[in-house]
Amino acid sequence: MLKGAVAGRYSAALYEIASESNQVDQIEEELKAVNAILQENAGLQKILYHPRIAAAAKKELLGQLFKGKISGLTLDFIDLLVDRRRETFLGDIASEFIARANAARNIVAARVTSVVDLQDQEKGEFGRLLSKLTGKKVQVSYATDPSLIGGVLIRIGDKVIDGTIKAKLTALGDRLKQIS
Repeated sequence: MLKGAVAGRYSAALYEIASESNQVDQIEEELKAVNAILQENAGLQKILYHPRIAAAAKKELLGQLFKGKISGLTLDFIDLLVDRRRETFLGDIASEFIARANAARNIVAARVTSVVDLQDQEKGEFGRLLSKLTGKKVQVSYATDPSLIGGVLIRIGDKVIDGTIKAKLTALGDRLKQIS
């Protein structure tokens, strides 16, 4: 609960400032890049998230890593998170910021999971279908999960369309249990 509230509040504030200064796209890309670096570097993450390391030391390290590579606004924002001991929420804040930016652009994110990799033609068809279904531009990401047996699982925001054989077999099993 706290994570969502913190991410929502900080991302809303950053989005407002970025929007006023016409830097939404730039800040979005910088947040993605910083978050990717943190995810790829466990040592950096350990230092940044360690509660006993002073905020000044963390900010100095971040300054050395990112100064000149990201905007002053993004670096100041990350410094603010460190000062307020909210640096562990950076990934969630970045996700919320991206969601706000996409909502403002009338873009929705979708995830299509299938048993095997889809061909480019199938991916294009899913993109068109989901765009028509939602009435918005759709950014589709694709994943594979052999445990689905067949069919596809589609997630759009908090909505799920489960057309997998696994789901159908589970439903059939549940009905059979009710009968016996």
